[in-house]
Amino acid sequence: MNIKKHIPNAITLLNLFCGCIAMVFVSNQDFEMAFFFVFLGIFFDFFDGFFARLFKVTGELGLQLDSLADMVTSGVVPGYVMYYLLVNSQHEISTCPYIPFLGFIITLGSCYRLAFFNIDTRQTDSFIGLPTPANSLFMLSLPLVIKYSDSFAAFEMLTSQWVLLLITAFSAYILNAEIPLFALKIKKFTLKDNLLQIGFLTLSVLLLVFFQYAGVPLVIIAYVLLSILNNRFSLDGKTK
Repeated sequence: MNIKKHIPNAITLLNLFCGCIAMVFVSNQDFEMAFFFVFLGIFFDFFDGFFARLFKVTGELGLQLDSLADMVTSGVVPGYVMYYLLVNSQHEISTCPYIPFLGFIITLGSCYRLAFFNIDTRQTDSFIGLPTPANSLFMLSLPLVIKYSDSFAAFEMLTSQWVLLLITAFSAYILNAEIPLFALKIKKFTLKDNLLQIGFLTLSVLLLVFFQYAGVPLVIIAYVLLSILNNRFSLDGKTK
C-alpha cells in the first residue's frame, strides 16, 4: 500500500475538519476561535497541493475533495459569519428577520467560483477573481475588527446593515469577477521575478503588525489593488 498517495487527501480532509469546527465556534459567536480554525484550514489547503506535487500525486479525487473542503471552510463559514453580523447590525433598512439570511449570498458566490475554478484552464499559474480563502479571511476578520478596533471611527460603519449588505454583494462579485490576480507561488528564485510578491508580503506584515485584526481586510484590499495595478502597469516586470 502506497501511503504517500493518501497524504495530500488526508491534509485536505483536515481543512474540512477545521471548517466544521469553525462552524461550531461561529454558532457560539466565538469569532476569534472561528478565525483561528479557518486560518488553520487554509494552511492545510495550501499544503495539500504542495505535498501532491512533492509526491507526484494527481487525480480527479483530490481536485474534488479540495473544492468540497473549501466549500465549507471558505464558503459556508464566511456566509454564516455575515449572517450573524447582519443579525447584530443596526437596522437602517428593515427589522425583517429574514434579512440576515442574505449573508449566505457569500456562500453562493463561493460555490459558483469553486465550481468554475475546476473547469477554468486559465487559472493554473494565477487567479481570476478573488480566491475563496482570501475572501473567507476577509469576512472572518470583520467581527474581530468591530470588537477590537473601537478607536477607529471608520470601522463603526461595519455595524451598519447597509454597509454589510454592500460588502456581501461585492464579495459575491469579486469572487467571480474577470480580474486577473497574481499568485504568491515563487517558481524562480530571483529578485527580479518576485518583486511584486516580496513587496506584497512585506506590506502585509507591516499592516498586520500595525493594525492587527484590522490589517487582515487591508491586506486583502491591497492584494486586489496591487493586482489591478500590475495588470495595468506590469509591476512584476513581465510583458502583458
